[in-house]
This record gives sequence, structure tokens and C-alpha cells, in this order.
Amino acid sequence: MSTLKTRLTEDMKAAMKSGEKDKLGVIRLINAAIKQREVDERIVLNDDQVLAALEKMLKQRKDSITQYEAAGRADLADVEKFEVGVIQTYLPAQLADSEIAAIIDAAIAQSGAASARDMGKVIALVKPQVAGKADMGKLSETIKQKLAALG
Repeated sequence: MSTLKTRLTEDMKAAMKSGEKDKLGVIRLINAAIKQREVDERIVLNDDQVLAALEKMLKQRKDSITQYEAAGRADLADVEKFEVGVIQTYLPAQLADSEIAAIIDAAIAQSGAASARDMGKVIALVKPQVAGKADMGKLSETIKQKLAALG
């Protein structure tokens, strides 16, 4: 069993014992998403795949928060924000903007990218280095800006 799945199980037991119903609900949602993917694909997820599932859940929650706030539903947005907080505890620490910029610059130099058409090459080099440690939407936007400045 992967270390992340073990940690989730342990945290679920702790939340049950301490009566943290909200946190327990979020952990159960995470476990359900992991189990769903395992059943659908008939595999056992490793830590990298669990991280990918957590990132997907995080993105969904952030999208929901935006929509709820636009609709004036602060109550629902607060629930989603709580879920984001719990999910983030299982993700690795986020890279600083300066670290991300350095990784992108190195990838641009390594790939020989000269214009926005080379964005795929740069992303292919950057993505494995920042998986789970950076918001991919923000990362993509930063790469696009740097490549636009080049050519």
C-alpha cells in the first residue's frame, strides 16, 4: 500500500476517534476517488497516481469556489475552501515562484524553445519536475509569457 494511502487511512481513523466529522467526510471523498480510479482501471495506485487524483480534486474544488462566489453562495464556497485545505495537507509543499521560474528558464534553454509554438517541448520538460508542487494552469501561463517574450 502506498504511503499516501496509508496516511489517509490513519488520518481517517484519527478523525473518527476525535469526532471531526467534516474532516472525516473529506478524507472519505478522497478515498472514494482513489478507489473509483483503482476499480475503473483495475490497478493499484502508487503515490504519484494518488497525487494526480488529489490534484484533480483540488482543481475541481477551486473551480467550484469560483462559481459559488460568482453566484453569491458564500456558504457553499466555505465548504469547498475547507475541503481544499484538507486536500492540500496531502500534497507536497508548493514551489516558490522564483523556483518555478528557474525550472522554466532551464527547460527553455534545454529545449531550445524560441516561440510559443515550442510550448509543448517546454511543458514536457517542466511537468515531471513540478508535479504536485505547482498549479499547472499558472505554470502554463508563465511559460506562455516567457515564450512570448522570446519571439
